[in-house]
Amino acid sequence: MNQLQRTKELHQQTSDWLSNLGSIQLSAIELLRDILRWNEYRYYVQNDPLISDAEYDILFKILQKFEQENPGIISPDSPTQRVGVGLANDFSKVEHLVPMLSLENSYNADDLIDWDRKARELSTLENLEYCVEPKFDGASISLIYENNLLTRSATRGDGTVGDEITLNTKQIKSVPLSAQFNSYGIEQIEIRGEVLINKKNFKAYNEKLMEEGLPPFANPRNAAAGSLRIKDPIVVSKRNLEVFLYHISFITNSEKSTTHKIPSENSPLIQQPKSHSEMLEMLWELGFRSPKHEMKVVKGINGVIKYIEEFEEKRDGLPYEIDGMVVKVNDLQLQEKLGMTSHHPRWAIAFKFKARQGTSKLLSVEFQVGRTGAVTPVAKINPVMVGGVTVSSISIHNEEYIKEKDLKLGDTILIERSGDVIPQIVKSFTELRTGNETNILFPKNCPVCDHELFKPLEEAVWRCININCTAQVVERIIHFVSKDAMDIKNFGEANVRKFYEIGLIKDIPDIYRLDFEKIGQMEGFGKKSIDNLQTAIELSKSQPLHRLIFGLGIRYVGETTAKTLANSVNHLLDFNQFDEEKLIQLEDVGIKVAGSIHRFFRDEVNLLMLQELEGLGISLKNQKKQIAENDTLAGQTFLFTGSLVKLKRTDAEEMVEQNGGKIVSGVSSKLNYLVVGEDAGSKLEKAKKIQSIKIINEEDFIKMLSK
Repeated sequence: MNQLQRTKELHQQTSDWLSNLGSIQLSAIELLRDILRWNEYRYYVQNDPLISDAEYDILFKILQKFEQENPGIISPDSPTQRVGVGLANDFSKVEHLVPMLSLENSYNADDLIDWDRKARELSTLENLEYCVEPKFDGASISLIYENNLLTRSATRGDGTVGDEITLNTKQIKSVPLSAQFNSYGIEQIEIRGEVLINKKNFKAYNEKLMEEGLPPFANPRNAAAGSLRIKDPIVVSKRNLEVFLYHISFITNSEKSTTHKIPSENSPLIQQPKSHSEMLEMLWELGFRSPKHEMKVVKGINGVIKYIEEFEEKRDGLPYEIDGMVVKVNDLQLQEKLGMTSHHPRWAIAFKFKARQGTSKLLSVEFQVGRTGAVTPVAKINPVMVGGVTVSSISIHNEEYIKEKDLKLGDTILIERSGDVIPQIVKSFTELRTGNETNILFPKNCPVCDHELFKPLEEAVWRCININCTAQVVERIIHFVSKDAMDIKNFGEANVRKFYEIGLIKDIPDIYRLDFEKIGQMEGFGKKSIDNLQTAIELSKSQPLHRLIFGLGIRYVGETTAKTLANSVNHLLDFNQFDEEKLIQLEDVGIKVAGSIHRFFRDEVNLLMLQELEGLGISLKNQKKQIAENDTLAGQTFLFTGSLVKLKRTDAEEMVEQNGGKIVSGVSSKLNYLVVGEDAGSKLEKAKKIQSIKIINEEDFIKMLSK
């Protein structure tokens, strides 16, 4: 059965299950497991879900209930068996079936040409076929499947021995717990891959860490590697890890019970891949996320160099970090002929992209006070170009971070910047110290208001707890007017500081009492700029409730939690009636977050400020509309692709939801409308193949709303 037939069959069975929930029989549980596995594959591997999260949850809970009532029917590859209970023991050491060797590195075209020459000489061929694929910047792992079931996973370790992390790997939804290797005649197989955190999830996770006063990860690679070694698998499951599988290192043939390493000239496997690209295809067909769509097969080294140049140009647009490309001889038998050294295979080489690291000198440290009173040290360094950006200042987070990195004034330091991630100090070169370096002294009093600093026992951050500290007041106002909060355009950080200094604003409500006549007398403010600012302030009064909640700067409350809170009340001041126990029942609200929210809404000063804002015309009500039959877009699903001209993407999506529609994450048969902007990409091509999807432009979308 081909993929299309399988998709149609399982999608129909999914629909049947969802429409007949009341008549489910125990005998159909294996089919339910198949349906759940298939939907996990569509969501986590193909990024193309065909049912909603809520529908998946319904089916998952049914399976969970049946298995709880009938523990004898639980299978090791059941979707319910991903999440373990309690803490894992210390990680035991396990030996890889085949050593995980390093790759030889190259940094320019000349290196690749020289490597190609050696490979051609060893193979005695004039021209070689290569497979080129991304070099993922994550944490390497190996997976072992026996009789179709995932039985072991391990980190790379020293290449020969790694840490067993099977329970944690099962939390990665793109790793199948079972696969039909028997259809290829395979009894045991070892697969290599890379665990990643995509850029979006990495940014969100770092923001959460910083909200909690903890140092963020320097890069997604460190975050992925650290996540694999967490002892609580439930915590690992919340990290949104992904994995790409790109190599098969070992197989056992089930027909003759003989073992061999891939590749093998005498392999009796009927369907065994004969090339590396076919190997990636096989993994994809079996439900693994392989770089099938990112790889390219080319003839000759010039084609390799051209593809690498093309891929490097779009590096920053990828959803995940890569630090180069891997070039492999495509023919598996030829790989075996070329062999390997004790360090690396002769049939593969890594091409490393331009460095995103640099060295500099740590000149001084300034201490800045944020809106929550957190005192953050900022390193001032000799300007250095890193990843195309000149870096002269770097946050060094807190006192413990300084001690952990062993930083001193005058140190030579290594800087790293990955993609759009903020620069980080990787380490100091202690061996280059001359004896003239000095310790970084953390202040005991606030550098702005001179109030004594305080550090809670459970935190790493020193704080100024003077609520009237000038720095905190200004930072709170800057946060309130920012893009992700109340989004008051033309009211940026510079204007906030200027208005505060001359006494036009002293707190958040003053934003809505601005004296525009006085502003008109200031240099740089003409009639047009004042009109724009006044309009933006007026528009902010009707912002959705979650933006206001986020703008208030409640400690530990990020954008996601703000939306959860907004959807939990009809009026913001309803939270005055919530105790901590009730708050903890909300999604993603833990003890620490609940305590912070509870304190905020029990504070008389905060309540008076909210009442004052409401009196000034700011809506404290949850304006989210209930979907009704007469809503313009009721029951319709939308997806936007390309660049919109008249609307911001976030505004357009908000308009859909306000009019009863729903935004979906990918092109599928569940999509009703694809709204196409300029430079539309693969989503448009995919949508053209599904007849039920209506493809419209931005003008058409605006006309729909006007009706």
